Amino acid sequence: MTITGPQACAARVLVEWPRNHVARLSGLTIEALTAFERGRIHPGAEAVVRLRTALESGGAVFIDENGAGAGVRLKFNRRDVRSIVRLENEGGPVGDDDV
Repeated sequence: MTITGPQACAARVLVEWPRNHVARLSGLTIEALTAFERGRIHPGAEAVVRLRTALESGGAVFIDENGAGAGVRLKFNRRDVRSIVRLENEGGPVGDDDV
């Protein structure tokens, strides 16, 4: 399933990520992401897949056109998303586990 610019914008707002963060995760420029969200350009199929993957990693779930219109919703509630983002930003070295 491909996503539209307005769906991407709605997903970004739902996961509460700024445009520059989503652009960095998806490999798009901020200008290209803005133009796609506003329906002015299509950045290409590969870029849209990267964008969708980035937004889904934040908890967005894209809904196919089902007669009532395409859409987007959250997989997690807002508190869960904030906790995930906080944990992802903790950083630190990755260790080996010899178990």
